[in-house]
Amino acid sequence: MLSAEERARRRDFGLLFVVMLTIAAGNTAMQSVLPALGRSLKVADSVVAAAFSVSAAVWVLAAPFWAKRLDRHGQRTMVVTGLAGFTVSTLLCGIFLAAGILGWLAPALTFVAFIGGRLIYGAFGAATPPAAQAMVAARTSRDERTKALTLLASAFGLGTILGPALGPYFVLPVVGMAGPALVFALIGLAVSIAAWRLLPDDRPIAHPHGAAASYPSIGGQSTGATVTAAIGAHSVEVRLRDPRIWPWLLCGLVMGHAQAMTGQAIGFLIIDRIGGSLEVALQATGIVLMMGAGAALLVQWGLIPILGLKPRALVLIGLVLSAIGCALTGLATDLYGIATAFALSSLGFGFTRPGFTAGSSLAVGAKAQGSVAGKVTSINGAAFVLGPSIGVGMYELWRPLPYYTAAAALVLLFAYAWVTLDPSDPADGASRER
Repeated sequence: MLSAEERARRRDFGLLFVVMLTIAAGNTAMQSVLPALGRSLKVADSVVAAAFSVSAAVWVLAAPFWAKRLDRHGQRTMVVTGLAGFTVSTLLCGIFLAAGILGWLAPALTFVAFIGGRLIYGAFGAATPPAAQAMVAARTSRDERTKALTLLASAFGLGTILGPALGPYFVLPVVGMAGPALVFALIGLAVSIAAWRLLPDDRPIAHPHGAAASYPSIGGQSTGATVTAAIGAHSVEVRLRDPRIWPWLLCGLVMGHAQAMTGQAIGFLIIDRIGGSLEVALQATGIVLMMGAGAALLVQWGLIPILGLKPRALVLIGLVLSAIGCALTGLATDLYGIATAFALSSLGFGFTRPGFTAGSSLAVGAKAQGSVAGKVTSINGAAFVLGPSIGVGMYELWRPLPYYTAAAALVLLFAYAWVTLDPSDPADGASRER
């Protein structure tokens, strides 16, 4: 029989898992709904993409800020701060969007107000992941810590599936497609209250174990870098352009932008290619995004552990699959074709993201793991700052353009990776300190 302490620890972990899941699912639900909503309000597609690019940019700046302040504030306080930011932001966005749908606000003013609401999420939502990591780390042994933090990080991956899956169900009478934001605001409020009442009233700890997390976005599944950054040693600082890691990071940056470009434009592509009402397109978008997220998670949770491939092989295989998938997505004209092609590209990115993360890690020694992991997390986050706006801007010029551009970039990157990437192995010289 479990002791009272063990039951409390498991309860706290379960609640923190729900916290992370809520933040990711709420964000991706809004991402999946917004293309159709923007079209219904007759707002330019690039303005819709900008709403998330701005939020992602603020998150990238705010995440390290919050992670460095774990030694000043209690972990529970920071968890609830991030949840409160998510809840207030989502509620305001839902109110502004509902006002636009009902004709109380002009479409342009609606999206200006919406972007303002998203800034709150970017600024404060980033406080939750490092605090949740620190709370789990403080309550686990060294042997348990990596497994527990990895499971906690997987909540973001699950959120990328649940968000698009639930979004269409939350389209409500009267407020229409503003419904998902309002529903997730209520969920956020409930989770915030539960976190404040049930999580232990802790105090700042001397050596907190928490790290900045990448912006939770469609296609932004966890690669494990955040976990490594939270538990890895920081005694050796590695430069961004260090020749051991720069080729891996460059691959990650290009791959990340290709994924962000194509993922953010997919909702608009579905609306324009399959026709019909916006409500039908919204449901189709949810299906396509679920298939893409499911394919990526299948690779990361199933195929990679089974195949046991080295980082260089993961990157090269992923580049081939994602390039083919992107090209086929640009060619597809019906829902089945779009869904299959997008899933194939997501399958490829599911190989490449862990591949460049592991390659960067194995290229240095144990004392530099924290430094390298922090740079990998920054690369993952940076891709979702400009990538969505670039992709949708290309889409406005020519619908297949972001997909063909991404495919071409991935083909060129394959040639670069084939020549440049070192088959890093912890037993060889690539992992020695410098």
